[in-house]
Amino acid sequence: MHQICAWISTFFRLKEKNTSIKSELYGGLTTFMAMCYVVFVVPGMLADTGMPREAAITALICITAAVTLVMGLWANFPVGVAPGLGISAFFAYYVCGTLGLPWQTALGAVFISGVVFLILTITRLRQMIINAVPMDLKYAIVAGIGAFIALIGLKNCGIVAAHPQNFVTLGNIGAPSALLALLGVCLISAMMARGIRVAIPLGILIVTVIGMLTGQVTVPSSITDIVTLSVPSPAPLFGQLDIAAALQYGLVSIIFTITMVDLFDNIGTLIGLSRKANIMDDKGNTPGMDKALVTDSVGDIASACVGMPTVTAYIESASGIAAGGRSGLTAVFVAIFFLLTLFFVPLVALVPGFATAPALVIVGALMMQEVVHINFKDFRIALPAFLTIVTMPFTFSIASGFGFGFISYVLLYALSGKIRGVSPIMWIISICFAVNFALRPA
Repeated sequence: MHQICAWISTFFRLKEKNTSIKSELYGGLTTFMAMCYVVFVVPGMLADTGMPREAAITALICITAAVTLVMGLWANFPVGVAPGLGISAFFAYYVCGTLGLPWQTALGAVFISGVVFLILTITRLRQMIINAVPMDLKYAIVAGIGAFIALIGLKNCGIVAAHPQNFVTLGNIGAPSALLALLGVCLISAMMARGIRVAIPLGILIVTVIGMLTGQVTVPSSITDIVTLSVPSPAPLFGQLDIAAALQYGLVSIIFTITMVDLFDNIGTLIGLSRKANIMDDKGNTPGMDKALVTDSVGDIASACVGMPTVTAYIESASGIAAGGRSGLTAVFVAIFFLLTLFFVPLVALVPGFATAPALVIVGALMMQEVVHINFKDFRIALPAFLTIVTMPFTFSIASGFGFGFISYVLLYALSGKIRGVSPIMWIISICFAVNFALRPA
């Protein structure tokens, strides 16, 4: 056993990353608990397109486990990867809903987009884009993702609610879910302040148990409430993509939108997570980023083949990083937990949104700490950084925050007579974002 642990430590460079197998396990468990809702949310969306929901659940778990495993073993990144929520909604409700295209054709568009990703990655264009992002904007991306994560957490527990005039408002703060979430924030914060490394996963479990004791979470009463007795086959979705139909329809705008949104969602998330995991150096370089991008690109192609929308790195991985995850071993544990979900779907469903919400709020606060590194004294930096931070939560999109930050940065430098301070790649990306915004469906 000692030799196995030593080999694992060497393979994932745990000492170099100042972590341990135990910390990586806690990180993997926390990331899984924070993002396991995807098992139910995405298949629910896809069922509206006509896809069989049970097959979609199995297919999602398999592709999530497979790509996350590669992200851990090959790229050595502590990141969970799964079909993206935004892309899944675009896939289900615009491409298949508004446009009325068959889901097989939509999968063909996803496949083509994945091929484009792979070409951009192999030619190192994606890495060049990441390198072209000014360090101040990288800090702003981390802070913006923090605000986005916190908003998701506050929304999941009902503290923030929709409002017809104000768009958002304070929810029913006296509701049991909101009170339990606030209790979770206090518990996790107190444990973190006392240096307890398992604070986040322990807090999630405690709030879930309290939810059961107070009647807010269903208590398992039989084996079927815990174990999946029969795993549905993903065969009805496997290999059903229709590339020819996607090309025949001429889905240029759809493919462009999928490519732009997923490209910058992924880049933004990977920048933010690598910064919080201390993988990124002071110059903004991240060892292993090339492998992470290749994994993501190949994952997009594989996702379409098994019947799923585009995969993306999940920002909820930040909770696992905050819990101690620093290497790809965290991602390996996430993959293992997702594979186990095939047999324990009912048990995973017991973890409520108000139990994971406190973790997201606290992680958001941790990521917001990066604002201290932004040079707000220079308005050419201050405005793009500000727009990057606020538009991520306000538009519910990492890519949109990326776009507003890029465009405003380029325009301010050009209009202030510092046009030479903007690289050609920044101009190209800004123009692509402008086109993408123009092509977005109303």
